[in-house]
Order: sequence, then structure tokens, then C-alpha cells
Amino acid sequence: MIDEFIINALIGGVLVAAIAGPLGCFMVWRKMAYFGDTISHSALMGVALGIAFDSENPIIMIGTCSAIAMMLLFLQRDQRLSSDTLLGILAHSALSIGIIVISMMDNFRTDMMYYLVGDILAISEENIYTIAGVAAITAMCLYFIWRDLLSLTVHEDLAHTEGVQVNKIKVAYMLLIAFLVAVALKVIGVLLITALMIIPAAAARTVSKTPLQMIAISSILGIISVVAGIFTSSQWDVPTGPAIVLSATVLFLLGRFNIIKRA
Repeated sequence: MIDEFIINALIGGVLVAAIAGPLGCFMVWRKMAYFGDTISHSALMGVALGIAFDSENPIIMIGTCSAIAMMLLFLQRDQRLSSDTLLGILAHSALSIGIIVISMMDNFRTDMMYYLVGDILAISEENIYTIAGVAAITAMCLYFIWRDLLSLTVHEDLAHTEGVQVNKIKVAYMLLIAFLVAVALKVIGVLLITALMIIPAAAARTVSKTPLQMIAISSILGIISVVAGIFTSSQWDVPTGPAIVLSATVLFLLGRFNIIKRA
């Protein structure tokens, strides 16, 4: 008989992995892996603000992550600094602000490792409902912007010429990532959430022939990583978040050496 907390962890993790797959594919195609790191680091600042306001409402983290994403778009107007430089500044600044704010709270006693690597086994039914709602909204929004997002991913200037509202699509995509990161914080934490988006997508790219195929395989590999990570954690008593990421890495290596494709 599987314990209830394991079932909750599986449901929550599968939901996150399923929607992280498509978002991660575009992140890999657009070479935006560092952007995911920046948003995940800003989530810690959202945690700090939530603690300051004595609230665990995910809206605070979503708002914080979204603000960082919008700040990046604004700063990118200045062509003197490259995007990776701006991302480095925002990522480390947001992470530092979060740590400083938390360190100034005398009544804060929670281990920081909880926020850094997450605790998927502590997911409650309420958390599952929240994750499911965000996953459904994210999937629906991604469905509507799919063609335009794929078009600007292939060739941004050509997409603009064809009438695609490039800036709006970019904003929408960044906000979707912000929503996922904020909600998935409890699943595998600030430092590892981007890995769940990037690694399955990278693994899928090595065995896929079309964009739709890559998206489907990415979600499947992400789900397999979550399931394998949770059962590895329960079997050998290791941290669950890192176990999930390590499982995804193993799948990437299998795909890289064409073992998955041959199977």
C-alpha cells in the first residue's frame, strides 16, 4: 500500500513535469536556460516577501517572478549589455535580496534547504489543486500562442514581418515560466526547478524528429524522472528533488548515446 504523501508527491510532480516539458522545449530552442535560472532565483525573493507579509499565497511569488521577467525585457532595450550579462545581474541580485530579507527576520526558523531543494513529499491536497490550476492555465495559454511562439523561435525577424506580435508573445511566454517556477517551488526547490525544464527537453531533442514529438517526449521523460526520483528517494532515503534531477540526467545520457532510441 502506497502512503498518501507519496501519492500526493507523485500527482504534484507529474503535473509539474507535464507542463514543464513544453516550456522547457522552447527554452532549449531559444537558448534561454539561464533565463529559467534567473526566474527561479527570483522566486526566493518572492518567498522572503511572503514571509514578511506572513502569507504563503503563491500570488506573491508569481508576482515577484513576473516582475523580474518584465524588468529583463525593459533592460534588454539597452543594447550595450548582452542578455546573459543582464540575466546574471538580475539572478544574483534577486537571490541576494531574498537571502538578506530572510536573514533579517528574527522569527524565521525554517531551514533554507527547504526552499533551495524543495520538499515534494510535503505537498498537500491544496498544493495539488493549485498546481493543477496553474498547469491547466499554462497549457491553455501555450496552446493559443503555440504557432506564433514557434514562428519567432525559428526566425524572429521573419515572424515580425509575418505579423506576429513578437513582444507580446515574448511577455506571455516569460509569464508562463514565472507561473510554473512560482508554483513548482515546493516540488524541487529554487535551485533545481530549471533542471526539470531543461534536462528532459534536452534529452528529448536527441531522439525527436519534429517539434511536437520533442514536446511530447520531453513531458514523458519529465514524468518518468519524477516517478523514478520519488521512488529512489523513498528506497534509499536521499533528498527527493536532487534524485528527480539525477533521474532526468540519466535519461539525458541514455538519449545522448541513442539507448532510448534503440529501445
